[in-house]
Amino acid sequence: MKIAIISDIHGNMQALESVLKNIEKENCQKIFCLGDLAMAGPEPEKTIEKIRNISNTKDFEIIQGNTDEMIANCDNQMIHMLEQNNPVMAHALACDVQVITEEQKNYLRSLPKQKEIEIEGLKILLVHGSPRKNNENIFSDLKIEEVEEMIAGTNADIIFCGHTHVPCGYQTNTKQTVVNVGSVGRPFSEEPKSCYAILEIANKEFSVKHNLVDYDYEKAASILNERGFEGAEKLAKMLIHATSRYPQ
Repeated sequence: MKIAIISDIHGNMQALESVLKNIEKENCQKIFCLGDLAMAGPEPEKTIEKIRNISNTKDFEIIQGNTDEMIANCDNQMIHMLEQNNPVMAHALACDVQVITEEQKNYLRSLPKQKEIEIEGLKILLVHGSPRKNNENIFSDLKIEEVEEMIAGTNADIIFCGHTHVPCGYQTNTKQTVVNVGSVGRPFSEEPKSCYAILEIANKEFSVKHNLVDYDYEKAASILNERGFEGAEKLAKMLIHATSRYPQ
């Protein structure tokens, strides 16, 4: 069995559609989505609808990302607090909550924060940031002891996460595998390619690989720039060449 694990789409329909075609080419039977569907991207409302439609037609599991939670529960106080540290993202959030429908917000609100799944005797845990917090970073340069502290108390064989937009993986001393699947819609790398992971299970053994996928990032950047909120052009440039996690 092959399972695709996607995360951090951030309203990027061009990236999502290219990744879905690649998933089909890879003959994956299931899709797991780790959240962050819409915020600060080119087409947030269309992306949410696309995911909802896929979930009705495919073998699909999904959890809530930290920005899904933000959109679902957004108020003026949240925007004001975000503006103190990251004004561009605050402006993006304020714009997002205007175009995303109440029905879509309810959908984001209803998503579970984590999900445990067992397939062929393999225990899989889906989280967005870490098992402790949906906005905790599992980066590629952590000490193994730090990773083990983040996943303490879990008994899953494999833990899939996202949030950082940077793919990586760890094998812990507790014989658990931790995989950050990267980002479909906002990869933080100088190479503007979508990234997701594929889990393959056969005869009680498993393997995981990351797939990099080309997509029309120039079109996505153009659509994002045209949204017109303050700082949209900075986020658009990051789709073409991301050298930092947040817009400068």
